[in-house]
Amino acid sequence: MPSTSWLPPGSRSWEVVTPDRVPLRGLVVPPVVPTVVPTAAPTRPGRRPLTFVVAHGFTNSVAYPPFLQLASWLRRFGEVRALDFRWHGRSGGASAVGGDPELVDLDSAVAAARADGAQAVVTLGLSMGGGVALRQAALGAHRPDAVVSVSAVSRWYVRDTRPMQRVHWLLETSLGRALGSRAVRLRLDDPWLTPPPAPLQVASRIAPTPLLLVHGDRDEYFPLEHFRALARAAGPSATAWVVPGFGHAESGMTAPLVERIGRWASATIGA
Repeated sequence: MPSTSWLPPGSRSWEVVTPDRVPLRGLVVPPVVPTVVPTAAPTRPGRRPLTFVVAHGFTNSVAYPPFLQLASWLRRFGEVRALDFRWHGRSGGASAVGGDPELVDLDSAVAAARADGAQAVVTLGLSMGGGVALRQAALGAHRPDAVVSVSAVSRWYVRDTRPMQRVHWLLETSLGRALGSRAVRLRLDDPWLTPPPAPLQVASRIAPTPLLLVHGDRDEYFPLEHFRALARAAGPSATAWVVPGFGHAESGMTAPLVERIGRWASATIGA
């Protein structure tokens, strides 16, 4: 578990084992319960409580303070569940950096949330997790009721920006792998023999599941071309936001943006 000083009250550990027997560990953050419930506002027919299954970015984890801050803002709209992807944080296994193994991780998280009684599941992925959320919503066995993808890449092997050049150096060179294993305990799976379908290739298959694409105009990792390509591929049923001043993923999230996402999810699912 992350440091208790960062955890919202009532949070608890969560453990899931994937079909390929990788142990994933994370946390469940309970929703905020209003202290005063207006008696004049009746519950709408068909209302379903929301459960957000949140997928972090590469080299981050559920213990990353900006990730925990995001969870604390999001819990106003429903329960928040999150697992460390394989290799990350306290989870086992080795990272495929957003490939099929991570799709299995998120699919397992959605299945476990539903098994625990979640009525309406919204996946929310950031950066690497944003691409995984798109792929899981299109290809997974346990589809969410809605999906939010923030700061996602559209295609593989992006080296267009300095941050991504550094990431690929870390992933693809012997020195980078050696330093990564020491600095961030990087444990990589075997390189892809055949690249899996990229988010851009499967985005059209997400509909009719509601989809929200969010990207910042100051993203230093993935320029807006990735967002525009995904929005075109997803089609007119997708909702797409360019957020002025927003940077990248967890580190750039703000309370107003999280509230806007939460309100979109509530309105879209009818919660």
